[in-house]
Amino acid sequence: MHTGNDEAARYGYPDIPFRVVAVNCKPRQEEVTERIPMLVNTIELVREARRRGVAIGAFNTYNLELTRAIVVAAEKLGQPTILQLGVQAIRSGGEPLAMATLAAARVSRVPVAVHLDHCSDIGLIETCFAWGLSSALADGSRLPFAENIAFTKRAVELAARYGGTIESELGYLAGTEDGITVEEIESSLTDPAQAHEFIAATGAAMLAVSIGNVHGYVPNPPPLDFERLAQIAAQVDVPLILHGASGISREDIQQAIRMGIAKLNINTEVRTAFLKAIASWGVRIGPEPDLRKKGQDLLDLMQEAIAAAQDVVEQTIRICSFL
Repeated sequence: MHTGNDEAARYGYPDIPFRVVAVNCKPRQEEVTERIPMLVNTIELVREARRRGVAIGAFNTYNLELTRAIVVAAEKLGQPTILQLGVQAIRSGGEPLAMATLAAARVSRVPVAVHLDHCSDIGLIETCFAWGLSSALADGSRLPFAENIAFTKRAVELAARYGGTIESELGYLAGTEDGITVEEIESSLTDPAQAHEFIAATGAAMLAVSIGNVHGYVPNPPPLDFERLAQIAAQVDVPLILHGASGISREDIQQAIRMGIAKLNINTEVRTAFLKAIASWGVRIGPEPDLRKKGQDLLDLMQEAIAAAQDVVEQTIRICSFL
């Protein structure tokens, strides 16, 4: 019988424990062995990715269908992943959404972590740790430097009580629906000179950087500032995180990974693919679905949306893992 470590090693993560559960099915008088990866901590995945010179794809989810798309893509490629819940998703879906996301991670066939994305509410961070999430981005990036340190340090101390870890952010990601100016980007970039002091003072386990990456869709986005990334990487000894990766070229993403990025956040591309599939289904079926006809019921719609999102997730994981 294979051990849990054997199963973990299949996916290139030998140090991450897997559970092997033997179930005795008495009516059939046979033993069924079920390998179930444990719900893992985010920091374990990110540190192991950094050690291997790859990155973990981290994808925001809003419902069971998107969660399904992300997990199935990871299972298909035999790679770990991170399910992320944003503040708006949490406020919309509440504890049931968090519990469903954690449940999906527990029964996945690959290592999966669950993370709270961009949160400046210390109370919500604690709530999510109490629910079982293993990490959170304590986002004080819009605060003055000293206040960002104080806020992040408080979050780190809070996380420690739950066995969790904190992703921090220094510099902030610009981005609006109407695009942004070069001046706005430059004013938001991470200052390499502050990076060492920030990590030393806060004890944060991960650092999200701003090197020209932006949130959302931006026409003609600026190139990533690789010189700045190299300077930041030289100043800190924690995994670096790249947000706003939608729209960045494969070549630039992989260059950033080579230079220290160990977690890559994707939201806009996956969400857009999901929504486009729904819109396309509506155009094709029309305003009056006939539930008696094949392909016109709710589950048919969801399957199409899941497949569209899954394709984007698979492409991203391949890039992150150099597949």
